[in-house]
Amino acid sequence: MDYLVIEGFKTTAEEFNKEAGLTSPVDLESIESRMNIREALQRGDVGEAITRVNDLNPEILDTNPALYFRLQQQKLIEYIRQGRIAEALEFAQQELAPRGEESQEFLGELEKTMALLAFDSSPSAPPSVTELLSPAQRLKTASEVNAAILESFSQGKEAKLLGLLKLICWGEFMLDERADFPKLDVCEGTFAYPKPAQFRRE
Repeated sequence: MDYLVIEGFKTTAEEFNKEAGLTSPVDLESIESRMNIREALQRGDVGEAITRVNDLNPEILDTNPALYFRLQQQKLIEYIRQGRIAEALEFAQQELAPRGEESQEFLGELEKTMALLAFDSSPSAPPSVTELLSPAQRLKTASEVNAAILESFSQGKEAKLLGLLKLICWGEFMLDERADFPKLDVCEGTFAYPKPAQFRRE
């Protein structure tokens, strides 16, 4: 249930809720709001995402300047992606430059984003610059916003299931040095059993 809520599978969470007789840790209607924000960011509509976040809880962006900067940075990236260069320059000067003066980290991110204008899809552009135009950048911003919303609801940012998988992988890594054992294939959800001859005697 924790995984379904955090990852935003509202319909599945509702069905799971009924079948298992569980109580959701959050209002399931809030899942839909989070997913609408995520979808807006993934299609590049940062303005709508900011409006929806403020409608949901205005304190999220008021109390998290780093997140607000990330959203503004994403908005600048979208201007550049659409070739709206004059608007991008004006937006960077009015909205992001003052924030860059407040924080060295923000200034570095702003400089990296503005480098998109200099390289203009050139193959010589460094990967750290060109990755800003990738769908993964939108997804990263959406994930940060989702985590902040969950935190505002006093909900964990990462599904407990992911933490358990990381723990299993770490345990397997540590055990691999000492013994042969059935290993979990996380992608397939199956175990690979060693052949009997592979067992070592300690």
